[in-house]
Amino acid sequence: MRVADSWKEYRILDTSNGEKLESWAGKLLVRPDPQIIWHTEHKTDLWQKADAVYHRSAKGGGEWEYRRRLPESWTIGLGELKFIIRPTGFKHTGLFPEQAVNWQLMQELIRGAGRPIKVLNLFAYTGGATLACAAAGAQVSHVDASKGMVQWARENAAASGLEDKPVRWLVDDCEKFVRREIRRGSFYDAVVMDPPSYGRGPGGEVWKLEDSIYGLVKTCADVLSDKPLFFLLNSYTTGLSPSVMAYILSEVLCPKLGGAVTADEIGLPVESSAMPLPCGSTAIWLHGV
Repeated sequence: MRVADSWKEYRILDTSNGEKLESWAGKLLVRPDPQIIWHTEHKTDLWQKADAVYHRSAKGGGEWEYRRRLPESWTIGLGELKFIIRPTGFKHTGLFPEQAVNWQLMQELIRGAGRPIKVLNLFAYTGGATLACAAAGAQVSHVDASKGMVQWARENAAASGLEDKPVRWLVDDCEKFVRREIRRGSFYDAVVMDPPSYGRGPGGEVWKLEDSIYGLVKTCADVLSDKPLFFLLNSYTTGLSPSVMAYILSEVLCPKLGGAVTADEIGLPVESSAMPLPCGSTAIWLHGV
């Protein structure tokens, strides 16, 4: 497991009974997490001092119980990158801190390339990967179907002092956008992809990751330049293991482009146990391996 242990303003303090106690720049939140299937005793009394607790509903979704007044949003930082935190009605805060291990890897690859790099960030959410790549000197196309998420990403760029970097902010269907870019002859040196587990398109089309991911990766392979640098695939879907993602990238990319694929879980340290909490999976194809 690759562990995102470089945060100073984000911490997981404890985990138990399907929940994690987090500190977001000093704001204490309790949120559910399906990975936490153990029923250990609470190891800190800070659980009782949580500012807000997210309660799931048996009917789906859930809501926040605010025990203390919190600002509508606040900012946390990781080095030069700044992120606006804003609890949403779906338990999320606008940031997945475990992705820091991927941001740092991409920055190293971009800075070490010795040439201009164009990055395509699909299902780009609030822009963590976009900001990391732009800060490292890349030109980025940031694509997400949600207008609200793209606006949030732009706000994060402004908070990070990156608003003048060469980023295209695009509200679009990711697969349709890629197909148009291929027809236009617009190619990229790197692709970052973080597709959802399940969703519906604007015409009611059902998206299910296990059924669609292979075709999507195959399509995105055709948008790579003749000197590609990396292809990074994220997943939070329980049934899509790191090995399965590695197999897909290897089958699609290696016969044509060479290189090699690695894959692993990514996670975050838990202070009360000194063990990492698994938070997702990433597979990475590198051309220069």
